[in-house]
Amino acid sequence: MGVTFTTPRRLGVVAAALAFAIDQANKYWMIDIFDIAQRQPINVLPVLDIVMVWNKGVSYGRLRADTDLGRWLLLGFMLVVTGVFAVWMWKTPGRVGAAGLGLIVGAALANALDRFAHGAVADFYYFHTPFPLGPLSNYVFNLADVAIVAGVGLLLYETFLTGAQKTAKQAVPDEGAPDSP
Repeated sequence: MGVTFTTPRRLGVVAAALAFAIDQANKYWMIDIFDIAQRQPINVLPVLDIVMVWNKGVSYGRLRADTDLGRWLLLGFMLVVTGVFAVWMWKTPGRVGAAGLGLIVGAALANALDRFAHGAVADFYYFHTPFPLGPLSNYVFNLADVAIVAGVGLLLYETFLTGAQKTAKQAVPDEGAPDSP
């Protein structure tokens, strides 16, 4: 008998646990077993390298926290925002939304653990293009970042799916309703 995700809540918690565990296992392997710091850069594809970067900020290294006070304030902010997403996940009625929010929560907690333990978030995957501008021109990320993007994608999918379903229901008249003049 397989595991069933009978409630959106349970699916969200499982997604959070998987995002957290996969990201932390990958970081452990890259730092402690593979020792990426001694082997970098590793060219995987013309647009993808494996490198070791300690990100002291948030996305793209913005809002850098170079001091201990900044680090703890950023960690506190991350935990508050993650708590808001966790409450949203707990209350969401849809499975797709719960899974998306679970991915975001688990990934945010994984990055928060890095910030707590190391003072920065470990990033490894350098996605780049030969063009000097654009979102992929200088982006180093980890698997938690991938989970966050996937979670946001699921939330957008659910929003558009739910919106399309509501529009379709509004377009179909009730069979027992009188015709309007």
